[in-house]
Amino acid sequence: MTQDEQKRRAAIAALDHITDGITLGVGTGSTVEHFIDALPDHAHRLSAVVSSSDRTTARLESLGIEVKPFSEFDRIDLYVDGADEATKHLHLVKGGGGALTREKVLAGAARRFVCIIDSSKLVGTLGRFPLPIEVVPMARSFVARQLVKAGGEPVWRRDFVTDNGNVILDVHHLKIANPLEVETRFNQIPGVVTVGIFAHRGADVLLVGEKDGVRTIGIG
Repeated sequence: MTQDEQKRRAAIAALDHITDGITLGVGTGSTVEHFIDALPDHAHRLSAVVSSSDRTTARLESLGIEVKPFSEFDRIDLYVDGADEATKHLHLVKGGGGALTREKVLAGAARRFVCIIDSSKLVGTLGRFPLPIEVVPMARSFVARQLVKAGGEPVWRRDFVTDNGNVILDVHHLKIANPLEVETRFNQIPGVVTVGIFAHRGADVLLVGEKDGVRTIGIG
């Protein structure tokens, strides 16, 4: 079974978490796009849909699903998103698609966060995937120096600007043994908008697409 087929399995499994009348938040990325493509048959059950990125909004609207601005809400019932890495402790690294700040806002606002991944994304320790950090443009060099002091190798994601008008530093060669501590420490660097570690608010449920089916980690 291909990696893409595993992604689709996890995405389809997430549809079982939709209940009538909920407000749904939709994340960003290739696994989430499988979820979006299957969503029109369930859209009539939703009271509202909010999105984590312009890319996701465009895909939802192309399928006839209305997207409302999150500024109209203070909470959402269910958030479905992918991850670049995840552990069995439900800690995540996200932001490979550059939407990490809006993703973190929606995850924080969600009563339930269901994360969908293929089996290659499940790791013992976070850090194999370069850690994305969204940074105010004028602070890019300053933040990069602080990340070097912390033992990382930050690389500016050139020719990319987030939906918020910021830049991304992808930090290589980090072994994130204590995600909670690293998330807190990096968030405190002046100029950092947010860090792609989702540990203080990790997933509630992890759906892992595998060759033999879908594994559920957390409270299913």
